[in-house]
Amino acid sequence: QVQLVESGGGLVQPGGSLRLSCAASGIAFSAYTTGWYRQAPGKEREWVATISSSRSTNLADSVKGRFTISRDNTKKMVYLQMNGLKPEDTAVYYCAAGDSGGMVYWGKGTLVTVFS
Repeated sequence: QVQLVESGGGLVQPGGSLRLSCAASGIAFSAYTTGWYRQAPGKEREWVATISSSRSTNLADSVKGRFTISRDNTKKMVYLQMNGLKPEDTAVYYCAAGDSGGMVYWGKGTLVTVFS
């Protein structure tokens, strides 16, 4: 059974930092592209960042320079380091894994709230 379990969400003030983690099991993790998506209240889910099996990264313009995605294939983990958080970053953050056809597996999400 494939599982992606996110952790690390919470409450943070503007300008603060959080590190999200995603633990994968049940898949050949190193072969998959993994990524982070988010869904803010009342909005559709949007892509945040992806990291390929070869560790090539892509980030949405809205988070470039503030967020970093990384992975540890040995531990089957993917991380999202979020710095300089803004209120508009408030959302449920989802971890996902997939291939060139798109994301196939999804976690249940972790809530990030940025408030002043």
